[in-house]
Amino acid sequence: MSFFSKMKERLTRSSSKIDEGLQAIVEEEVVEAPIETPKEVVEETPKVGIVGRMLGRDAAPKRVLDDAMLESLEELLITADMGVETALKVSANMAEGRFGKKLGVEEIKSLLADEVRAILEPVARPMPLYAKKPQVVLVVGVNGSGKTTTIGKLASQFEAAGKSVVIAACDTFRAAAVEQLQVWGERAGVPVLTAPEGTDPASLAYDAMVQAEADGADLLMIDTAGRLQNRADLMEELAKIVRVIRKKDPDAPHNTLLVLDATTGQNALSQVKVFTEIADVSGLVMTKLDGTAKGGVLVALADKYGLPIHAIGVGESIEDLQPFDPDEFARALTGATL
Repeated sequence: MSFFSKMKERLTRSSSKIDEGLQAIVEEEVVEAPIETPKEVVEETPKVGIVGRMLGRDAAPKRVLDDAMLESLEELLITADMGVETALKVSANMAEGRFGKKLGVEEIKSLLADEVRAILEPVARPMPLYAKKPQVVLVVGVNGSGKTTTIGKLASQFEAAGKSVVIAACDTFRAAAVEQLQVWGERAGVPVLTAPEGTDPASLAYDAMVQAEADGADLLMIDTAGRLQNRADLMEELAKIVRVIRKKDPDAPHNTLLVLDATTGQNALSQVKVFTEIADVSGLVMTKLDGTAKGGVLVALADKYGLPIHAIGVGESIEDLQPFDPDEFARALTGATL
């Protein structure tokens, strides 16, 4: 099964939610009070026969795009986690030049996919690879976002593509994170540098740079803690890691990836805000899109922050993390056909 097929299958909850909502909007009738009509002018409504149905009188329903329909559409997009600002923007763009015209569900889905794609295309970019060795990739995100697993998958994919990778397990306060990275390291044949629990993460990061340089590694991926409960501590920890590794390379880190969990919905927006303040985030990876009916949050993120989206994940296996394709995502999210 292709990644797009898998994504479409696993984003069914999102596309079904939008599809059902659009069906309800289009089929919604405005009920008005009946007007009394004299019996002598009442005409019997002609029945639609088989020929009429063949000519399209019994075709898919359409509805005039008016203010009421536009408001319903905005509400639907907000429930799909696009956020108020993005939902209003998308709806307004869809209505431009079409207000007062009749639209069916498939037409609306196609228009919606076009607007989603237009927002996502400028930010769909792979993580840049540089000639610099080692290229230092700092990976941040809250605990539970899939950060550690993402590092393992990316390292394995880069290794398979012929790049030599070293991983530094600098979330030294979570034994589970270290063990997870070690499992991925064994699978991919990637060395994972660890230190005893409670070790200063910045010290380990520096040692990892020394080791990666000695090994001639192309990439050094650094896992970090993600305890947002105490932002001051996290900020200082990340700032210290950056200060220390810059003693080896003034330009490090060369990439700072923020891993986000799609199931957190609009909380992902606040996480981007916090981590952008704490670290100089250069790109995003979104995981667990298979676990939510609100995949629209990715559109809201792209619209609000404009940060590059490097990859998305729709499952547990290594193949379920892939480069971000805005067209495939737009169609999978909206249920639009080619």
